[in-house]
Amino acid sequence: MNLELIAKNAKEASYKLASLSEEIKNKALQEVSKNIEKNKSLILEANKKDLEKARQMVEKKEITKAAYNRLKLDEEKINTIIQGFKDIEKLEDPVNKKLWAMEIDEGLELYKVSCPIGVIGVIFEARPDVVPQIASLAIKSANAVILKGGKEAEYSNEIFCKVISEALDKVKEFPKNSINLIKTREEVKQMLDLDEYIDLIIPRGGNSLVKYIKSNTRIPVLGHADGICHIYIDESADKQKAIDICVDAKIQYPSACNAVETILINEKCFDNILKPLVDELEKNEVKIKADEKIRYLIPSLEPATEEDWSTEYGEKTVSIKTVQNIEEAINHINKYGSGHTDCIITEDDKNSDLFMNLVDSAGVYKNASTRFADGFRYGLGAEVGISTNKTHARGPVGLEGLVIYKYKLYGNGQFVGQYSGKAAKKFKHKRLI
Repeated sequence: MNLELIAKNAKEASYKLASLSEEIKNKALQEVSKNIEKNKSLILEANKKDLEKARQMVEKKEITKAAYNRLKLDEEKINTIIQGFKDIEKLEDPVNKKLWAMEIDEGLELYKVSCPIGVIGVIFEARPDVVPQIASLAIKSANAVILKGGKEAEYSNEIFCKVISEALDKVKEFPKNSINLIKTREEVKQMLDLDEYIDLIIPRGGNSLVKYIKSNTRIPVLGHADGICHIYIDESADKQKAIDICVDAKIQYPSACNAVETILINEKCFDNILKPLVDELEKNEVKIKADEKIRYLIPSLEPATEEDWSTEYGEKTVSIKTVQNIEEAINHINKYGSGHTDCIITEDDKNSDLFMNLVDSAGVYKNASTRFADGFRYGLGAEVGISTNKTHARGPVGLEGLVIYKYKLYGNGQFVGQYSGKAAKKFKHKRLI
């Protein structure tokens, strides 16, 4: 497989994509969702092959049980994928939106207009639903993509790309080579060198993958390395809210990057909340690691170490730490957190404002599960990933995070020399939008 040729063709496709109307892009989304519906059985059959292979890898301890769970598709998940295409179709076209406008002078108008990024390389691990999610966002945002999934999802990735490509071929205006799949690690190395053609790399995986990519490419990288999410139970917290939110954030999908990994509890909540919270977590088969103050009260808990405060478990394990006040909680999160999503449970508005202003994360919540950190739940239709970057896009990256902007200047023969010297014309600089 000639990866440079793939990237070059994707770049050429990206220029054509940028000119597509919203109508054509929505037609493409419709065709893809119909074709996924039509090929459900083939998709599930391919996924079974991946699951069988992955089951053996779990037994050999080559992958974790959490990775196996992320790999699994069922009819409900496929229906969610199909609905995702329909939701994206309903969203406003993010391309060619006038974001800002200035009348520089009479007959000289400047517009800041949204446009596609171009060619995006996405490298992800055992998540076959990533292929259709990214395809849907790429179609609507008019970007070409080069996808590299984990070997664990080889058959699922292939069938999704095949089904999507077949659907896009039915839309004659839609350029070929817009959605591309590569398979080997060697191709990833090659892709990281192709800054001439690829405009952005988005890694979706563990810390080691993200660090490797950031260290081995000149292409801008958008993503997050860890999902170390916290919940702080403030002294004014409502007991039931605290228990419900903490349990949901840990067990609803333990392997997700937005699952809670550390619960910080104000020591003033010990009498009211600590024991019922521990009981409910243990009832849901969650393994708990705790600091010495908490273990003094509940000796059966496993001791937490310094390493636990910076660990993303990705399974039914959680660490619990005592804090004396909100300032200590905020400092702990900013020191050990990954800048992903963190929550305060409180009935004190002053404390919630302090927490939400000072915690340096892409998502800060009050009285809500960290599991809400998701493009679909945010109403973005889907997400290409979650970013902890502080430039361009942050948090769940949906359509708006897949466009950039350009400046369009409309004149009528003006030149800069007219605006300099003794007889210089003056700029109007009148804001239009």
